[in-house]
Order: sequence, then structure tokens, then C-alpha cells
Amino acid sequence: MPPISETNANLVPRSVGRAFDLLEIVAGQGKTNLTTAASLAGLTPTTALRHLRALESRGYVRRDLEGSYSAGPTVLRLAAAAGGDGPFARLVSAAQPVLDELTERTGESSYLAVSDGDRAVYLATCESTRSIRHVGWVGKAVPLAGTAVGEALAGLAGARTKSGSVEADIAAVARCVLDGDRVVAALSIIGPTHRMDHAAVEAATAALQYGVERLVAQLGLTRVAS
Repeated sequence: MPPISETNANLVPRSVGRAFDLLEIVAGQGKTNLTTAASLAGLTPTTALRHLRALESRGYVRRDLEGSYSAGPTVLRLAAAAGGDGPFARLVSAAQPVLDELTERTGESSYLAVSDGDRAVYLATCESTRSIRHVGWVGKAVPLAGTAVGEALAGLAGARTKSGSVEADIAAVARCVLDGDRVVAALSIIGPTHRMDHAAVEAATAALQYGVERLVAQLGLTRVAS
């Protein structure tokens, strides 16, 4: 496929076209270095680096310690919001009925999240049917540090509970999904703090334990104690 900057030169500003070319190259390669990306885009390394830095600043690409580029958290959020057949499609498909049951059991919204760098990205949800409920986090990224989902994605044992760490008056209970000793994802139940009292947190904890076991079985993972 010809670069965007060549096929639509009269429609797309050159700098925008070059950035899109590089984004498509990085996404298509999965992981690539500056030299390869510049060569495939028909750019000098200096020019490619400038555009890649701009994409990195907006989260469209990420650069690892070895200097290789891959899709960043913004791309993951957009893919999660759009659905489809991305790298997490099987995980989301297996998790959805589990999320549905978690919400039915607890009455609160439930979520599936994965780690991306220093943030958690929410991929799927089942929203509570209550008039006051937590909604709208599919595709959203939140910090790992200081959050229930962050502690779960760090592999900390047991249910992790936080209140007001991302949004005021919101409490969350989260638990990691493991494949052996590798953290695959986290399930969480989120609701308004006025309803998330001790009894509700205990119910969410029990529901999450069941939900994790069911998701592990559906995905055929090897779970260790968490």
C-alpha cells in the first residue's frame, strides 16, 4: 500500500501524512526500530524521529528501552472502544459473560482491564442498571499507581480495594487474572462509595473470586493462587 503522503498528497498535509504513514508502519510491524520505520516510510531517520516523537507524546506509539516502537495506549484505547478483531478480542469475548454475571450478582458496574506501561486500559464492561451507577470507562486509561486495578495488575494477592483514587465518591474492588505467574488482566467492580460499604465490598470480593475462576477456565489458563 503506498504511503498516505503519496496517495492523498492534495488532501492531507505532508506532515500529517508522514505521521500517519509511520503510525501505520508501527502498527503493521507490531514492533520496529527507527531505521526500519524511516526506510519503510521513505523518510530520513531525523525526519522520522521527529514525527515518532510527536506520536509518542500523544500516546499513539511507545518506545521501549531498546529503542523499538510499538502501538501506544491511545491506540489500545481506540481499539477497545471500537471493538473488532484486535489482539484482545478473545479476552474481551470470554470476559463479557463473566462481567454480565458479576454485575447481576453485585448490582454494580464491572470491568475488564489490562496493563499498558504505567496505566491500566479498560477494555470491556457490563453497566449497572441502577439509576446512580458508574459508567463510561471502556477505552479509558487510569494510572496503575494508587488504584485498585493497578494493584491487581501488579499481581498483588487477593482483592484490592480503593476509594476515591481516580474519581471522587467512587470505590473499586479489583482482582488479577493470572496465567501461571503472569498477569493477563484484571476484573473490577466499581460503584458509588455510599453503596460500597463493608457488606458490598465483601460481596464484590466473593463475586470477583468466582469471576476470575470462570474466566481462567474459559481461556484455558493455568492459575496460581492470588
